[in-house]
Amino acid sequence: MAVKVMMPKGSDTMTEGKVLKWLKEEGDAISSGDSVVEIETDKVDMEVEAMGGGILRKILVEAGKVVPVGELLAVIGKADEDIGALVKGNGAAAPAPHPPAATTPAKAAPASAAPAAVATAPAPAVGGRVLASPLAKRMAKDMGLEIAEISGSGPNGRIIRQDVERTAAQAPASRAAGGATPLRAPVPLLPRRPAAVPTGPEFSDEPLSSMRKVIATRLVQSKAPVPHFYLTIEVNMQRAKELRESANLLNPELKLSYNDILMKACAAALRQNPEVNSSFQGESIRHHNRVHLGMAVATDGGGLITPVVRNADTKSLEEISRESKELAARARTRKLLPEEYTGATFSISNLGMMGIDEFAAVINPPEGAILAVGAVAEKAVVVDGRVQAGLTCRLTLSCDHRVVDGATGAKFLQSLKQILENPVYLAF
Repeated sequence: MAVKVMMPKGSDTMTEGKVLKWLKEEGDAISSGDSVVEIETDKVDMEVEAMGGGILRKILVEAGKVVPVGELLAVIGKADEDIGALVKGNGAAAPAPHPPAATTPAKAAPASAAPAAVATAPAPAVGGRVLASPLAKRMAKDMGLEIAEISGSGPNGRIIRQDVERTAAQAPASRAAGGATPLRAPVPLLPRRPAAVPTGPEFSDEPLSSMRKVIATRLVQSKAPVPHFYLTIEVNMQRAKELRESANLLNPELKLSYNDILMKACAAALRQNPEVNSSFQGESIRHHNRVHLGMAVATDGGGLITPVVRNADTKSLEEISRESKELAARARTRKLLPEEYTGATFSISNLGMMGIDEFAAVINPPEGAILAVGAVAEKAVVVDGRVQAGLTCRLTLSCDHRVVDGATGAKFLQSLKQILENPVYLAF
């Protein structure tokens, strides 16, 4: 029976997707689980896997086209199978039968960019397919590891995320070679003045990407109907600095950042002030029993995405640090899975590393609040009537007034300030 390759719904906000490139050609032999086409959603670039095996009989949507969710992209079937009824609705005639699968070899996969890590007990294969979660496949590919040589610890020997991380830790050289991000050339502080007036067109129009379309729609939906108000507080970050330096001295590989500390502190403050960990639902207010923190990340191609650290209040600083760095790295290259960027109950946007002292972020609905983080910087402060150097950071909480009142937001910021100025709280 023929297998349909459809435009998937990658997120709750996705209504259409763009075909970036076909990973297989008509006539190629396909096995269940093979990646067939790469698409662009409103959040990430992702590969669509075949739900069955056979021959790729017909490609119905060419690369570069944008089509609605649920649109038929291609048909996989037996070499002599009649697929005319499936492709008729797309205005294409049924193709002539292709040679049998046995005489149509599949394309060879490209060689790995890094030496494969050798595992002692490779995961079992079913029908020639290695049992592995999509996330594990993606992580192994990014790290330069051979998925078939990783030992699986999931159900029926299925390879899961922890298996890939364990294998990567045993082969740091392979991981470094496969997952390293090339350094960008430094941007000159003072660009050279052009030698002459530029020639050519006065301007150029760039079509909106899928992500930018959703950003434009969502921000209008947020800023216009959501009654924002803003609260700003200044925090002494001296002890947070000492915590960061001590942790990195004990474990240089950790590379603990201020953002990691802020996320852990926010999770703790949300536990103390659960009203802020809520969202507006039209006729009700939803109080979330779990703390799922979204962190705004700028992607390489432009636009923002918020990967989510789930159950952040139950995780240690080290766990938050490692997970947030991994999520941010894949977010920048649009390689997150849908479950990794949906479901946040509270978000953090940090522009401090870009020298921004203070700003107000737009709430990501249906969340009830978002925290904007400015730069951690030295400035003159008054302590016991004397002026001295201090290390401070300005935090601005944007609140949905339908969910969070002024006093409620203020209490949250007071808790957050107390935790950051006394980070010993983070150990409990």
